[in-house]
Amino acid sequence: MDKYGLLGYPLGHSFSKRFFTEKFEREHIEAEYENYEIADISLYVDTLNDNPELRGHNVTIPYKQQIIPYLDELSDEAREIGAVNVVRVGKKDGKRYLKGFNSDVIGFVESLKPLLRPHHRKALILGTGGASKAVRYGLEEKLGIETLYVSRTAKPGVTTYVQVTPELIREYEVIVNCSPCGMFPKVDECPLLPYDAMTSDNILYDLVYNPEETLFMRRGSENGAVVKNGLEMLILQAKASWRFWNDGK
Repeated sequence: MDKYGLLGYPLGHSFSKRFFTEKFEREHIEAEYENYEIADISLYVDTLNDNPELRGHNVTIPYKQQIIPYLDELSDEAREIGAVNVVRVGKKDGKRYLKGFNSDVIGFVESLKPLLRPHHRKALILGTGGASKAVRYGLEEKLGIETLYVSRTAKPGVTTYVQVTPELIREYEVIVNCSPCGMFPKVDECPLLPYDAMTSDNILYDLVYNPEETLFMRRGSENGAVVKNGLEMLILQAKASWRFWNDGK
């Protein structure tokens, strides 16, 4: 039986496992989806060797960038983004052949599009990890929206939370949280922003989907901002993963 799965650490409750298990049952697909929780990326090859039926897997934190040296090929988008969240396990010349893709950008762009208005020309990206790279690529390359990273520590081309002023909030009207801040169980946390400066012109998009409404979203909504969580993005990127594993592109 073909296997698919999710690689990461720690994994805990997995949206992907539930999504694909239900898909396989609903569509009568002879396959199973497992979680592959490894404490270090150096254990990746052992995981592949121990699971010869594996046809593809998703990748989550902290391995979206660490996995790249283990792959034989990257899609154009994955290469430009510098992060992989889908790997197709195939064969070439009789040997295992691994190709990396990025479906995060597909899920993010398609779920954000309906919220955008002509005045949404600039966006703040909270966090600088693998997911933020896909978000930045989607905003700039797919949607033509200028971006600025926000992080706790100052770096070249990155501003800090204490530097996010009400004026900046009004200039960068789209705000995307790519950090785990506010994710269950730490539901009483949210990024430190001047929420009082927000209006109905702002969009607050949170990649977190558990809880359904994060404190980041709630505080924005209280000031009139349009808010959305990352659940639809997850569903869309999961569907894209299946296409990458099976369409051979």
